[in-house]
Amino acid sequence: MANFIKRLSKIDTFIFDVDGVMTDGIVILSPTGEIFRTMNVKDGYALQLAVKKGYKIFIISGGYSESVITRFNKLGINDIYLGVSNKLDVYHKILEQHKISPDTILYMGDDIPDCKVMKEVGLPVCPADAAEEIKAISLYISLADGGKGCVRDIIEQVMKVQDKWFDDDGFHW
Repeated sequence: MANFIKRLSKIDTFIFDVDGVMTDGIVILSPTGEIFRTMNVKDGYALQLAVKKGYKIFIISGGYSESVITRFNKLGINDIYLGVSNKLDVYHKILEQHKISPDTILYMGDDIPDCKVMKEVGLPVCPADAAEEIKAISLYISLADGGKGCVRDIIEQVMKVQDKWFDDDGFHW
């Protein structure tokens, strides 16, 4: 547990997958072929708070949706990579362009396309309903499923350890 808390204290960058992490992995198809997803507002609150507190947040997803871009932009997240077939290439591009050290990165993924990146970051984590292969390489498995608060869970833990959660209100953990 002490090692996990030490890793939380180093995190200044979050990278998240979308489907299965930010969403429950279910898509609704309209008669015109448009895809609809739902996202958790508590995850959204934690994301926008992390942005306000200066954390770097990146989104890397194999899926593509203009509504996903709009949602993240409204939360203050602008580093969004959608329609990605090789997440590891995008990850390396992020490291190089932003001069980020891998040990300061938390990556939350839920399925096989996330595996290679998760093996390179300082803190690989996943939702409770992630694929077994992803659970096996994760240093933390949220009690919450994808789209059900797992993003809030891990952001809150990082910010509490770093004394940045609720600090504007005079409330400290």
